[in-house]
Amino acid sequence: MENNQMLPFERNRYYVGKLLTSADFQAEQTYHNHKRRFLNEMIFGSGIVCGLGVYSLDDLSIMVDSGVAVDGCGREIAVENPVVRKLSAIEGFEELETERATLCLRYQEENVHPVYTVQGQESGEHYECNRIREGWQLFLRDSNALPPVCPPEPEFLAASVLYEDEDYAVTCAMPAQSPCGAAVRLEIKVVRLRETAEPLTLKAAIQMPAFTDENGEHELRVELLEFCPEKEAVLHRYVKAQPAPVKESVLLADHQEIHARVGEDERTASENFVLRVAVVEATAAQIADQAVSSASLEVRSAAGGQDYVPLGEVALQRTRNAYLIEEIDTTGVRQYIRTLAGAALRQELEEWFRPEAVGSSRSPAAQSAPPAVERRTGPVYATGLCEIPLGANMRRGQVAYSNEIVHGLGPGTVFVSVGAEYLADDPRLGTAARSTIYGNVSLFPQEQASIVAAETAVKVMNDRGSFVVAAKLLEDSTQVVLTLRWVAVSLPGSGDENKLQKLSGKSIAAVQPTVVLATRESHFFNVRFNNMEPCTLTYELTEKGSGEITSDGIYTAPGREGVFEIRISCTEMPLISTYAYAVVKKRDAQENGEE
Repeated sequence: MENNQMLPFERNRYYVGKLLTSADFQAEQTYHNHKRRFLNEMIFGSGIVCGLGVYSLDDLSIMVDSGVAVDGCGREIAVENPVVRKLSAIEGFEELETERATLCLRYQEENVHPVYTVQGQESGEHYECNRIREGWQLFLRDSNALPPVCPPEPEFLAASVLYEDEDYAVTCAMPAQSPCGAAVRLEIKVVRLRETAEPLTLKAAIQMPAFTDENGEHELRVELLEFCPEKEAVLHRYVKAQPAPVKESVLLADHQEIHARVGEDERTASENFVLRVAVVEATAAQIADQAVSSASLEVRSAAGGQDYVPLGEVALQRTRNAYLIEEIDTTGVRQYIRTLAGAALRQELEEWFRPEAVGSSRSPAAQSAPPAVERRTGPVYATGLCEIPLGANMRRGQVAYSNEIVHGLGPGTVFVSVGAEYLADDPRLGTAARSTIYGNVSLFPQEQASIVAAETAVKVMNDRGSFVVAAKLLEDSTQVVLTLRWVAVSLPGSGDENKLQKLSGKSIAAVQPTVVLATRESHFFNVRFNNMEPCTLTYELTEKGSGEITSDGIYTAPGREGVFEIRISCTEMPLISTYAYAVVKKRDAQENGEE
């Protein structure tokens, strides 16, 4: 039940001689339930109180930890024990239309404990349920189909357009009221209105009578050089309010002082920039409290509350007859409720972090300059295993085909190569090692006993984001499965040549490309940068079950022996990459080797 249907509250009025029926007792329960849920929503909001972590157990199953949540209607949802489910068994899976689904938790009631009732004989119903169990239900929805969360919009920010044309819109926003002498964030939002728009260069001088910039000047210079966001980007600058209050002030810029260039086309703003603000004798907490509490009950009711709690987003890889769980992401999906019970622990944990001092480590130019390298929105490579079933006693010259494989790079021009993958004993490593041969396997006659000799071809469906592999046997075979390693690379389209030129001569290399570890032992893979500045790195394992690696490069070996591959790439330039290898042996085997 939505909270706006709970009002006004009505409770029982008792008097001597009142006849109490089941309706009166139900009204008593309804009153207390609605009052408690109303307070839950108004005071705590909705979200996760504790637990309810979501994990992928294997390619098909998930586990949800026990925990407590409160939905947008103020109802408490308690999951008392960990839950394991096949993803296909969760409500809503069959209706999914995309490859990104959100797992949600919903409040659900159930009538339980049937008892015999005498009054039921008249209606033919001999039993009535004696209890209502307050339970829960998991369900899936397409992430893009979930309604957006629309909280009440507080009257907190003042915003105005700095520059706008058919290609770009640049907006400035900051708090409408600022405390005396406080450092205040000014947000510059750049929106790209056309996909074909060329890079934007913008220079503007904003006059700030009641504020100063990092250098103590009442003029803030905004400079964007060759800026071209994918859709939109937000830049932050900080200004300082004057120590004395001023009831009405402005940030302004004459349109003749706002210069823009889109590609080679010089442009100017059509209107002056004016942003009306004030400096007040109040603390930041008082201004925030006033803004949060300014929404009336009608406004909050109009915003509405969700009758579910999102737990995480599941990325799927679908084939014609099956699916695989690629990853589970909870960042930006889960909302948490800050409780008084956890305030002391939260304060202790927050003391480990020190907020960055305003203007202490970055110059004004560095704060406003766009990143040097445009971040790519999707991956540029993918890899995996493909198993092609072979009929019994297939003969030379016969052709077998794989199922349609989704490479995960999306529609577009993609190059796919396949090679025969196999396990063979490696005397140098003292254990079985995995190898892949791309091309004609007959050129490695010493390996032919381990693999099926076949000529391969790949059909790539660019518009569907998938491919099919064909294999023609070069000799008779008794094996039932042909295992191939496929590698897909997204090819750059028109206009990306300059990006590739920027990568020329740049490379990274693992300082220690091969390490020997014991099972469950950890190692940090450090990287050397060649002809480039150090940048953020992405570490990933090329096959499942080969251990664990953190985002900062600390690898932990699995509990089995083998040779495992780690791919290291630049986060903003994935084409710059290298590989490292971990040779994992049990400690007894290492000691014997040392002796």
